[in-house]
Amino acid sequence: MAVSSRPSPATYADVLRLPPHVTGQIVFGVLHTHARPATPHTHAASLLGGDLSGPFDRGRGGPGGWIHLDEPELHLGDDVLVPDLAGYRRERMPALPRAPFLELAPDWVCEVLSPSTSRLDRGDKRKVYARERVPWLWFVDPDGKTIEALSLDDATYRVLDVFSGPGPARIPPFDAIELEPASLFMPDDDPP
Repeated sequence: MAVSSRPSPATYADVLRLPPHVTGQIVFGVLHTHARPATPHTHAASLLGGDLSGPFDRGRGGPGGWIHLDEPELHLGDDVLVPDLAGYRRERMPALPRAPFLELAPDWVCEVLSPSTSRLDRGDKRKVYARERVPWLWFVDPDGKTIEALSLDDATYRVLDVFSGPGPARIPPFDAIELEPASLFMPDDDPP
């Protein structure tokens, strides 16, 4: 009888066993864990969520029609992902379900890159988002001080543009308002 040396795929029970300060994700059967992000990462995600909330969640100075969530737990097939930000058009999700996780793929996902998660975010998580037909994917890079906007084109993503600097930018799918990419990032002269 042959014995497989291949490990068993991770399960949600593996995620639930993690300590509270550790985020767990299952991507293609592999459990990925990481500690809470550093402050530049959290700062960029918080500011971006704030910039989008008024005009898109509440319709203040913008068109409304969205629900944005910070770090939602997504169960997409056998994968368990925790993006930094996710957005749902209200026509697809008129109200938030009262559940600890969501099984509906978002309409927009933002991953804030950090050295420990960048490869996973740009690699296998990106593949899951494409498989689940998430139309828009942004990568926010606090070190490079950029927002990279991607759009689903058939089965893969194509880069629409990379935004940086102090000037205003209209970035799909939130191009109804102007965002200022540089405002999301801590100045270089800030103490660590």
